[in-house]
Amino acid sequence: MAKPQTFNNQQSPKRLIGYARVSTDEQVHDAQLDELRAAGCDRIHQEHGSGASRARPVLTRLLAELSAGDVLIVVRLDRLARSVSHLLSVIEDLEARGVHFRSIRDPIDTSTPQGMFSLQVLGAVAQLERALIAERTKAGIKAAKARGKLPGNPGLRERRPEAIKAISQAREKLYLDELIASAQTWLPMVRQLRPQHSWDNVARVLNRRGHDWTVERLRRAVHRMVREKLAEKELLARSPRRAPEDYLMKLVAAIAIADPNLSLRDIAAQLDQMGERPVRSGRKWQPSSVRVLLDEAHRFGLIRH
Repeated sequence: MAKPQTFNNQQSPKRLIGYARVSTDEQVHDAQLDELRAAGCDRIHQEHGSGASRARPVLTRLLAELSAGDVLIVVRLDRLARSVSHLLSVIEDLEARGVHFRSIRDPIDTSTPQGMFSLQVLGAVAQLERALIAERTKAGIKAAKARGKLPGNPGLRERRPEAIKAISQAREKLYLDELIASAQTWLPMVRQLRPQHSWDNVARVLNRRGHDWTVERLRRAVHRMVREKLAEKELLARSPRRAPEDYLMKLVAAIAIADPNLSLRDIAAQLDQMGERPVRSGRKWQPSSVRVLLDEAHRFGLIRH
């Protein structure tokens, strides 16, 4: 797992936030709610949904809202994740943001050394599981070839419409699952910047934070999240067209929103690295030029004081 970043929890008071999930609308959350309240949860988010699906809008929004110092609490691990790999992915992202995780009935508490050890054991189990699956797959293909059978889907080789449709649906489901699993790492920033900022600016800001988006892939991802009712329609609204100076103002505003701790000199350095030319003369951006654009962004309401 990635090494957790260090955060100052004194600036962000510790909150205990619970998440409860049941599989069908006929079931009730009462037992989970009682245990989460007994654990001291300040707020509890409730959701109905199958454990086999990642399409959980309540959980997606909750993960995006958690901040450094928070503790996410569930009654059992299976309430949060549908597989060991999914669980590890969620916890790794939380830890990278300074958010801890605790399962009441399992020995998992990422704020303690014992809990982190248990998590490392789970990671080893997941790695072993993937290796065994790969080994069995290779053995199956080898045995099939020995019997004279071709590997792969016979329906696809014969171009059967039902087989092609099934594969297409499976790919779409996998794409949506991957979007939902990663949404907490990019969707909050999209919500901060859209639609006031162009897709190009949003993609550039995200990529400066370690992502790898093209404008088209980002637009497609947001469209899909909106279609699944996991994001707001307002994100797709057309951004206003502005003059080149306004484009730079919005780009500077987007950089500042993405990381409020950047100094004027830091923002100037990022603009130089992006290949943006200063508004007036000179080859390099100066902090004074950045300040002018930031002041304009404040006047236009692009940045809140």
